[in-house]
Order: sequence, then structure tokens, then C-alpha cells
Amino acid sequence: MSHDSRSRGRREDLPLRAEINVTSLVDVAFTLLVIFIITAPILQGGIEVGVPRADVAPLTADEEPLIVAVRANGEIVISETVVPYDDFPDVLSQAVTARNVGQIYIRGDSLAYHGDMVRVFARVQDLARQEGIRFAIVAEPDASR
Repeated sequence: MSHDSRSRGRREDLPLRAEINVTSLVDVAFTLLVIFIITAPILQGGIEVGVPRADVAPLTADEEPLIVAVRANGEIVISETVVPYDDFPDVLSQAVTARNVGQIYIRGDSLAYHGDMVRVFARVQDLARQEGIRFAIVAEPDASR
């Protein structure tokens, strides 16, 4: 009997076990879950603006309004797109006509410079008068009242 036949016999005697190691699969699944949990709030969209609190009634709209936001650093955002002030009037009127907007909401950060808010408010008011649409300033309900 040769050396090869002895080693071949030992291999055939051992039972063949076909198992899948799922440890790495579970690690990858948990990693993807953590990534999804972290990125989900970022993907929701919307403009983060800390609107001031006041004694206000809730806004209701039948159609999707156009949201103009003024951030604390003075950036103007129309529907999640940052717009320079020089281009703001043109971009605003294009957005109103393209989307057939019936209402414009102005969301101003409570820390925004008052002059920026007034300039945006004046432009929105002029356009709203020309187009015959409504506009409103957004605020959070005051919980102290």
C-alpha cells in the first residue's frame, strides 16, 4: 500500500459538512443598517430653518406651496435650491410660473438679519400682487401661550 492510498482513505472517512458561515453576512447587514439609519434623516430633504415662535394659526393649503427660506447666514433658498439675491426675483417668478403656484410660504430663520427678511418679503409681496397669489410668513406656534 502506498502513501497516497492511505491519505486518500482518511479523507474519505471524514464526513463532509456543508455549512455557511453567516457571521460576515450579519456584520455586513448591520453595517448597512447603521449607514441607512445615519443617512435617512439627511435624505428626507427640506431646508433647516429655525423659524421664530409666535401666536399663529396653522397653515392649510390645497395645493403644494412654494417655500422661500432665508437662512441665518442670509442665504435665500427656493425649493431646496440656494439662490443669490441678485437672481432671486427672476428665479422666484420662474418657479411660480413653472409650478403654477397658488401660495408662497416665507420661512425666515429667527436668527436671520432683518434686512434680508424685509428684502425677500418685499419681492414676494410684489410678485404675489402681480400674479394674484397668496403668501404667508411661517412661524412655530408659541407653546407659552
